[in-house]
Amino acid sequence: MTRASLDKQPHEVASMFDRVAKRYDLTNDVLSLGQDRRWRKEVAQAVDARPAQRILDLAAGTGTSSQPFARTGAYVVPCDFSLGMLRVGKERTPWLPFTAGDATRLPFKDDTFDAVTISFGLRNVQDTDTALRELYRVTKPGGRVVICEFSHPTWTPFRTVYTEYLMRALPPVARAVSSNPDAYVYLAESIRAWPDQAGLAERLRKAGWDKVAWRNLSGGIVALHRGFKALA
Repeated sequence: MTRASLDKQPHEVASMFDRVAKRYDLTNDVLSLGQDRRWRKEVAQAVDARPAQRILDLAAGTGTSSQPFARTGAYVVPCDFSLGMLRVGKERTPWLPFTAGDATRLPFKDDTFDAVTISFGLRNVQDTDTALRELYRVTKPGGRVVICEFSHPTWTPFRTVYTEYLMRALPPVARAVSSNPDAYVYLAESIRAWPDQAGLAERLRKAGWDKVAWRNLSGGIVALHRGFKALA
């Protein structure tokens, strides 16, 4: 299995990420033209982790996204269902508590985390709505969710150019830098099939999240959604 299909069978997606783990961060940096670094900074600011807070970083992959939270003094748990990603992450940052887990059945108790976040992973989950409810379940009352995900560019001419890049330019670039370029064909297809900003916001509300809002990054290539769990 070199790539997953859009029905997102968990074993297929996990296997695909296992195969790209070693060069995953490098490939993302190249394909995003370095924008992924800016996006990670925006996520860290939105999460606003504080010392002694408990943060769940879901779909953390190799843990690159978790490190800014750890630097604040928060206790961050990088969680992913790709064991290959977790192994690479543990080799690089052995002090982080990497945890294997499925977004639709999180291995944590209710009301555990002050903040939960997932970057570029929600669209790879087989059941998005179940995952949003699980994130809600493990968040403390008054806690927050931050989701960073590819979305729909807001300017129509740019959206057309962007779609062409995804389906035509991305695969050959991935072949040059990735250990499994076919995986990036799936990733491009999954981005095109993902709901727009308002659509994801509505799914967050249906999962129970309050005060849901979003902010576009890079012209809507990426959207940063945030919501809160109401106090009991």
